[in-house]
Amino acid sequence: MHTPVALLLELGIILTALSLLGAVARRFALSPVPLYLVAGLALGDGGLAPVPAARQFVDTGAAIGVILLLLTLGLDFTVREFTASLGRHRSSAVVDLVLNAAPGAGAGLLLGLDAAGVLALAGVTYVSSSGIVARLLGDLRRLGNRETPAVLSVLVLEDFAMAAYLPLLAVVTAGGTWAQALLAVLAATAVVAAAIAASGRWGHHIGRVVSDADAEQMLLRLLGITLIVAALAELVHVSAAVGAFLVGLALTGAAADRARTVLGPLRDLFAAVFFLALGMSVDPGDLLPALPAALALAVATAATKVATGWYAARREGAGRRGRLRAGTALIARGEFSVVIIGLAAPAQDRLGAVVTAYVMLLAVTGPLLTRLAPTRPAPPRRAQPGGGRGGRGVVSANRPLPAPPRRGSARGAEGSG
Repeated sequence: MHTPVALLLELGIILTALSLLGAVARRFALSPVPLYLVAGLALGDGGLAPVPAARQFVDTGAAIGVILLLLTLGLDFTVREFTASLGRHRSSAVVDLVLNAAPGAGAGLLLGLDAAGVLALAGVTYVSSSGIVARLLGDLRRLGNRETPAVLSVLVLEDFAMAAYLPLLAVVTAGGTWAQALLAVLAATAVVAAAIAASGRWGHHIGRVVSDADAEQMLLRLLGITLIVAALAELVHVSAAVGAFLVGLALTGAAADRARTVLGPLRDLFAAVFFLALGMSVDPGDLLPALPAALALAVATAATKVATGWYAARREGAGRRGRLRAGTALIARGEFSVVIIGLAAPAQDRLGAVVTAYVMLLAVTGPLLTRLAPTRPAPPRRAQPGGGRGGRGVVSANRPLPAPPRRGSARGAEGSG
């Protein structure tokens, strides 16, 4: 088999560069996500050093990366835990929608966009990046924080909302009738509800299927099942990330712990490729002309996301610092915004540049603000007896855990602050 030399060379350079950037980030106790995004900006079309031979691999790897990020995120919860958290955060979802879709819709009207453009821009400002936030929570060892269930509930409710929103936008952008749009929304909603019910009722069978003493066998089975579910989700216009998250929710106990171990290195590799691809999707030449409008929109919607996280974390009993951490974690926009603009941009000449600059601003500044959000030293707290999937002993509130724990007594870390 002949492998193009250019592909091997470009991939080798890319992976080496990502390794160096990751080492720099770790040296200063930062998340590497902003550096990966900036690297993508330099390597994309119009950047300093385009990599055309590796572009197809990077785009494919990015799709796998976001699936693996959401799969491993789902492994930290059970269906019962997650549905209980969703029940507590229905009002948070309403607050999130009102506070964050309204600025985009208002900006669309000010820019003179038609109904499809206004709807698209409202979606761009509404939805946070599940991929970026999932990586940040892991990098900063915050999966055990009191406010984290609120952050994850808001994120997944947004992803579920996208399952109804994207078919609606596709129909409206294509010039379909509102009746056709409503039918598409109802169909997507029914599929999501059925998938959640099936995950809760029959999900334990997945653990039996994927479990194996051999790590290679378990990795192949789990990745294969997850990609099949993700493909089926996309087929019915539901996000592949939502499908992957549901697979993670379905795994419990020893199967979930084993899955997290075998998936770890693969997830980290493809997650880095995902962030690189997100940066490569931006043409630097489009950024400067649209920067003033994008900057104003970014400042406004960063503030509304902080307000959303503050409200949601308060419902989990988090203190002021925890609420601020939750709010800053939700600021980043990413993959869904890119998908939305991909659907709407062909018919909206002015929208593409504004959204491109907007996404890049928040994809970079969001992780930085999340890292700078305050933490509070607190005395160690002892986990509740029988604490959930992994169980914990004494957890220090001012030190990160050596690895993200299974949720159950997760509220021990960082106390209520």
